[in-house]
Amino acid sequence: MTDDTRRVLLKLSGEAFADPEVGYGIDPLTVQRVAREVGEAQATGVEVAVVVGGGNIFRGVSQAAKGMDPATADYMGMLATVINALALRDALEKEEIDTRVQSAITMQELAEPYIRLRAIRHLEKGRVVIFAAGTGNPFFTTDTTAALRAIEINADALLKASKVDGVYDSDPATNASATKLDEITYMDFIAGELRVMDTTAVTMCKEHKVPIRVFDMTAPGNIVKAVRGDQIGTLVH
Repeated sequence: MTDDTRRVLLKLSGEAFADPEVGYGIDPLTVQRVAREVGEAQATGVEVAVVVGGGNIFRGVSQAAKGMDPATADYMGMLATVINALALRDALEKEEIDTRVQSAITMQELAEPYIRLRAIRHLEKGRVVIFAAGTGNPFFTTDTTAALRAIEINADALLKASKVDGVYDSDPATNASATKLDEITYMDFIAGELRVMDTTAVTMCKEHKVPIRVFDMTAPGNIVKAVRGDQIGTLVH
């Protein structure tokens, strides 16, 4: 990565990939739009890595609450992220964007194993790299995975794309007067116990000085804006 090249880690919510009518599964139109926007952003010279959640395929937490072993539920959730990663790779390749999927759980017929230096080399060659299967360990969220991979590849920013348009000073679902914040410090985010993103992930980004931008990926054009560094959503720094 040269001094003037921007490298970002884009964390995509699995729920945002869901079919809007049923609330789960994969909506092809959404995946296609995301792929086009990633391609537009990459065309500006930005190196883009991606971590995709798996909530649209399997919500491990809810299943564990029904009596499933928590570790087993988490491993199933990791496999769900692989499904989303393959769907996104297919859409990106159809947009003629060279893409690699790296999995933290070995499955050589489907994806490369996660190797940090190889991932960085792919990015330097202009490829999109999708990190799948979380960290390979249970009890870690995909937010934490995104923070870890962002730090490992020396990303300039972690872009948290979900269904919310930013960070609020309180829960807008229960407080009609909640105010969206344009900026917030890592410490204020952690102290306020704001649940837009996993606290462990925010703490890791704080320790390694990786800024986080939280924004709404369902609004067309927002992914391009976030990757370019536009002022949308909320900046955590």
